[in-house]
Amino acid sequence: MNKTELVDFIAKDAKITKADAAKALNSFTKCVQESLAKDEKVAIIGFGTWSVVEKASRMGRNPRTQEAIEIPAHKAVKFKSSFTL
Repeated sequence: MNKTELVDFIAKDAKITKADAAKALNSFTKCVQESLAKDEKVAIIGFGTWSVVEKASRMGRNPRTQEAIEIPAHKAVKFKSSFTL
């Protein structure tokens, strides 16, 4: 399912216009992005939880040359689905 199909489903299920469904979906994704940027968790009961995790630096390999390279430490988004999902 892509974003357009999701907007169509939301509009049909909630009996609202596609424009309103797109606005609601965009607002939701913006809220999640801003919360994660502040290192806050976003939890939706019955669906799941998004959180930011720290990834340590590690050694990797360039697949083309097999040369060892260091992958620097970084942050990543983690999603854990709820038990009911």
